Amino acid sequence: MKRYAISRLQEWKEDPNRLPMIIRGARQVGKTWLMQEFGRTAFERCAYINFDRNERMHNLFSGDFDVDRILRGLAIESGVEIDPENTLIILDEIQEVPAALQSLKYFCEDNRHSYYILAAESLLGIAMHEGTSFPVGKVDSMDLYPLSFTEFLSATGDDQLLELLEQGDFGMVTAFRDKYIDLLRTYYFVGGMPAAVNAYLPKQSLTAVRRVQKRLISDYEQDFFKHDPMAVIPRIRMVWDGIPSQLAKENKKFIYSVLRDGARTKDFELAIQWLIDCGLCCKVGRVTKGAVPLKAYQDIPAFKLYLVDVGLLAAMTDLDAKTLLKGNAIFTEFKGAFTEQYVCQQLISDLGATLYYWSAEHSSGEVDFVLQHSGNVIPLEVKAEENLQAKSLKFFVSNNELSFGVRTSMSNYRKQDKLINLPLYALSQFWEVCDAFH
Repeated sequence: MKRYAISRLQEWKEDPNRLPMIIRGARQVGKTWLMQEFGRTAFERCAYINFDRNERMHNLFSGDFDVDRILRGLAIESGVEIDPENTLIILDEIQEVPAALQSLKYFCEDNRHSYYILAAESLLGIAMHEGTSFPVGKVDSMDLYPLSFTEFLSATGDDQLLELLEQGDFGMVTAFRDKYIDLLRTYYFVGGMPAAVNAYLPKQSLTAVRRVQKRLISDYEQDFFKHDPMAVIPRIRMVWDGIPSQLAKENKKFIYSVLRDGARTKDFELAIQWLIDCGLCCKVGRVTKGAVPLKAYQDIPAFKLYLVDVGLLAAMTDLDAKTLLKGNAIFTEFKGAFTEQYVCQQLISDLGATLYYWSAEHSSGEVDFVLQHSGNVIPLEVKAEENLQAKSLKFFVSNNELSFGVRTSMSNYRKQDKLINLPLYALSQFWEVCDAFH
């Protein structure tokens, strides 16, 4: 399975000033596989240590932070002789031993070697260790997400279609649009969780995919009970269960009263933040103006919530596999919520974008996503069908004196005046298309 994060890790390895790297992400997004695969392909040796329910590691890090002593303990635990020059040290589920997280500072400050250390934490729980000293400025970090659509293309063996996208050859891309649409439709159902993708690949069994997705959802829900004070658990469940109904609304702004009559911000803000910290959902804030920096124009109380993965959204709503077979019905089902979820997911995982949205104060006008790139504000409108109407987008571009706006839909690539239409299946080319417009 090809993950683009491998390239990021290769850059990290080649950096002489590297710091210990922490890989963050929700459970089951592939952190362990990524680290072990990188160790297997890029190093002579790989010392893997899992801290989950590992009493020996609790004892090892309960002493002093002498680097040589810790290295001896890690070598014994992993069964691998650690040579700092050619050994990747993997500390998995490091949040289970907070002192191990603190120790990364001392590895960073050891002037004898620049160690190759990868640590993974599920976010699930690390924010709960109150009083844990985080080694600020002494570690690097990267976020890992479910497979993007382009990574899914690679996993399914459709590398030639992926290559057309990467080349930006939209003439050829348009010629094979039916193939892209079929694969995108499948991706909406399967999503990008590695276990779900692996369940799909051998026999393309959607039943096997759904079984895996339901198990993942159950595992996440069990984690609510293991990692949080009991008083907050019902509210976490209400927010989690309520995300699909929030996305089903015409206006997808998060409304507390949808969860419970009379609900207020203070009742649920801790539960929402907990789910965000766990990597299970993403918060997209509203901006009141399309100007740089967008963060300065954020309307803090207004936001949308999206899940970590479109396939999990399909499973939570019990989207029937038959819908997948009804042509493009899956794109418009559920008021286009799957499409908006998909776009959000790709912009974050493929492009590393920070997302906002805009809505008018006294009308129904809304732009689904607003991004900042190379000193420019770029509005993006999402259409589930081949819909070329873009009244809100045109208003936003004009009112904020922007160079252009982007609409993503099932329509083919085209440029018209100040608007670009980018096919949903070509969203990975968003930055390239925007850069070429100027």
